Amino acid sequence: MDTDLGPTGTETLCDVCTTELDRVSKVGRLADRELDLLRQPKRRINVNIPIRMDDGSVEVFPSFRIQYNTARGPTKGGIRYHPSVNADEVDELAFLMSLKCAVANIPFGGAKGGIQVDPSRLSEGELERLSRAYINEYHRNIGPETDIPAPDVNTDGRIMAWMRDEYESITGGQAPGVITGKPVELGGSEGREYATSLGGAVILDEFVDEVEMTRERTTVAVQGFGNVGSYLAKFLHERGYDVVAVSNVDGGIHDSSGIDMPALFDAYESSDDLFEFGAAEITNADLLTLDVDVLIPAAIENQITEANMAEVQADAVLEMANGPTTSRADEHLTERGIPVIPDILANAGGVTASYFEWVQNTTNEYWTEERVREKLATQLREAFADLREIKVASETTRTWREAAYTRAVESVLQAEAYRGNVARADAERSD
Repeated sequence: MDTDLGPTGTETLCDVCTTELDRVSKVGRLADRELDLLRQPKRRINVNIPIRMDDGSVEVFPSFRIQYNTARGPTKGGIRYHPSVNADEVDELAFLMSLKCAVANIPFGGAKGGIQVDPSRLSEGELERLSRAYINEYHRNIGPETDIPAPDVNTDGRIMAWMRDEYESITGGQAPGVITGKPVELGGSEGREYATSLGGAVILDEFVDEVEMTRERTTVAVQGFGNVGSYLAKFLHERGYDVVAVSNVDGGIHDSSGIDMPALFDAYESSDDLFEFGAAEITNADLLTLDVDVLIPAAIENQITEANMAEVQADAVLEMANGPTTSRADEHLTERGIPVIPDILANAGGVTASYFEWVQNTTNEYWTEERVREKLATQLREAFADLREIKVASETTRTWREAAYTRAVESVLQAEAYRGNVARADAERSD
């Protein structure tokens, strides 16, 4: 067993979780004794998985599954394949998933999983064996009513299909709801591929309306042109926003008069070279400091930091990546009056669509793409409205992040209270 991880139920704390919970406590609405329950995961599991490689050798891959909180329902969270995956990262992401589900008012708790591997080094056969081995090791800890995995970094519908098949081979029955993000032919949901991006577009619409901006006059820069960033840029263009810059891992392009997003989106499907498009070339660092109305980090964590926070010129930030703004940078932006729409709201479209897929699997009633899109928009508009209400009603809640964390933690703690795990006045009065 990995000695850094510790067995289930240890007192090891998630540092990021503690920092963010302390932030909520400072708002003044929650007592420290109520937050203690959330300062560590409910369950940590890790397994070193041996895999026979194509050349006959055996390699061992560390793997993890963290189930952070189960008060609101089965846990939910993706499985990522990356060389840097470690226990601390998975802890933090599982914590964020707990909050994200609560903010979106989805009846799930939060989880996350991962394998420490560079999948680009594996053949298709090795990748399949590793994916099936993960389920073989963790099948007792997951299930449609227990913990429902999904795709994440470097995993996709094909891998989810292998995992569902392995789980069913072990358990001996059909279980489409054991995993989400599957191909439509295996019980996946229409619209899942772009749900995170569509959700981000819906949230930005609500924010723009809230601050009385005009979409057609709103300039946007999107860092990250993978699945989330590319679809988001396309959706925003269709809604009338002026997308003036996008970037990928190699750099970006900028056109102050607006980028022809339909043409770029189509061209990028056959070639991932943004620079062939003919716009001015910029670096990722340049994009983060452009003078735009809305900056959208949609790539990786820790992009707006102490090193560049003073140079950010955007009027607002929409966090489509997980954790793209450090705590210190977030405070700095707040002091400058730059609102940040937090990741646990902005990118909640993905887990919302996963919930819809699970519902369809559970009821065996499958929805049209149009219905999925309508329900997704309704769910996230209601989530935004909940946070708006908190900000308006509270004299101490300054930011959208504080509103989101307060909403999420209140929801989780209320569920814990009804279960008898913490004492809260609201739960006692309901009797």
